[in-house]
Amino acid sequence: MALLEVKNLSISFGGLRAVDSFEISIQKGQLYGLIGPNGAGKTTIFNMLTGVYKPDSGIIQLDGKDITGKKTIDINKAGVARTFQNIRLFKEQSVLDNVKVGLHNSYPYSALASVLRLPKYYKAEKEMNEKARELLKVFGLEDKENYLASNLPYGAQRKLEIARALATNPKLLLLDEPAAGMNPNETKELMETIRFVRDEFDMTILLIEHDMKLVSGICEELTVLNFGQVLAQGKTKDVLNDPKVITAYLGE
Repeated sequence: MALLEVKNLSISFGGLRAVDSFEISIQKGQLYGLIGPNGAGKTTIFNMLTGVYKPDSGIIQLDGKDITGKKTIDINKAGVARTFQNIRLFKEQSVLDNVKVGLHNSYPYSALASVLRLPKYYKAEKEMNEKARELLKVFGLEDKENYLASNLPYGAQRKLEIARALATNPKLLLLDEPAAGMNPNETKELMETIRFVRDEFDMTILLIEHDMKLVSGICEELTVLNFGQVLAQGKTKDVLNDPKVITAYLGE
């Protein structure tokens, strides 16, 4: 059974069909790419997968469970986490606290316990600090836990956003243009990080990306979207050599 199964997913805005009959099947542990020209509907699909938009039709199944049209928080609890093309960190909070934001669902305590500083509060905070530091170490950020997120270099902010997403303990990680704004050295390091995350966390990853070097270097399969419709799907090498894809996406 596929971890993510999407069938006949469609949505319109003001009469314009933004995504039309989109389908995708991603196996557990797969590193999968979703590519296409600007405005093809890629981020709209991410928004439907995460509950930001409710599709007009279609089915989204995660690990055999229907999550179609559910609220964002419920989809996150079901096991879907994402990053954003434009980094969305709590920039005036510490690096450690940014990761802890993603842990609160796993270490709940009441407002009363927090206000009165009851033992349950201290126990949860201690466990969250330990888990957050473990995640920061994975990304080489353990020595920067007290930095403000805004003071991190751009590439490190990208890593922090992935660490925070992983803190929610997802089954499926959605990366929205993770290499955006990175230089070649940062992109190379990011590729290694994504591979490590997939292997170390037994993670299934779906990413949107325009950097074809990154896409061809790490994605096992691809779906190409054009004007809201699937143009091609399959093994990465085959898809990137498809004449339709070269014409529509690579502009040759």
